[in-house]
Amino acid sequence: MDRLQRRDFLIAAGALLAAPLAAEAQQAAKIARIGFLGNSTTALGHLRDAFLQGMRDLGYVEGRNLVIEYRYAEGQLERFPALAAELVALKVEVLVAPPTPAAQAAKRATTTIPIVFAGAGDPVTSGLVTSLARPGGNITGLSGLSPELVGKCLEQLKQAVPGVSRVAVLWQPGGQGERAEKDMLKEAEVAARALGMRLQFVEARGTADFDRAFSDMTTARAGALTVLPSSMFNTERRRLADLAAKSRLPAVYQLREYVDAGGLMAYGANLADLNRRAAAYVDKILKGAKPADLPVEQATKFELVINLKTAKALGITIPQSVLLRADEVIQ
Repeated sequence: MDRLQRRDFLIAAGALLAAPLAAEAQQAAKIARIGFLGNSTTALGHLRDAFLQGMRDLGYVEGRNLVIEYRYAEGQLERFPALAAELVALKVEVLVAPPTPAAQAAKRATTTIPIVFAGAGDPVTSGLVTSLARPGGNITGLSGLSPELVGKCLEQLKQAVPGVSRVAVLWQPGGQGERAEKDMLKEAEVAARALGMRLQFVEARGTADFDRAFSDMTTARAGALTVLPSSMFNTERRRLADLAAKSRLPAVYQLREYVDAGGLMAYGANLADLNRRAAAYVDKILKGAKPADLPVEQATKFELVINLKTAKALGITIPQSVLLRADEVIQ
């Protein structure tokens, strides 16, 4: 091998050796770092898992090309602002804040880091976005809750328990934002009038109010219960389902997770599916899309879930017509 051939060989060999190193460096540069601001470490862990599955479906795997900083409020709304500030200080590329209070705290904490919510309440009335089609600012995502769902839940309750006339409405002031809450309470009143129901509005600002709230329902002779959406309520759904059973109150919720925890029935969007779909927003943003240009998606599929075991314990016979419409019946 002459000198010229030897030089060419060394150059080629060097290029071959450098190629894997360059590829490795390029891969390392593509590691995505996001923040996840959730409601509860364990009580709603399946929603986080659904999001992670969505990320895996798009090629993002924790420990390989994805790093996630987790922060949880554990059902305490007042913790969200400080936790959001922590994630902002870490300079994450995207901040995922599924529930409404988390998204609101994230929006107040930063105007530059992109934010994605999933299953939030009405994002316009709660002040998250300017409009669904053009969110504006640095936040977008998926909405699964709306004031109209309150009325739909009361309709489902009336069909499942035809004799019910007085219904307690459990809600948490500040759980969804003032305007959204007013719309939900108004929707409940409108639907109740159409259904021939009388409503008893019962507040619970914290878990310490639960026993008093159910005592008030019993005193007022409520015949059934509907629970408005709240991050705190979602975390405490098993306790709420137990209190409803103890008080002999047929209850309807907007999330199927309450029925899985022993509640009678639920009508609403599938939160796990919305959290899984939130991964697509994160992927687009990581690839350069701006939240302001990504329209908010609303849930298009709603599910009716009924727990027959709970119905039996309450001495209720759910009409066959309702059971046939149910997407899932838990025996």
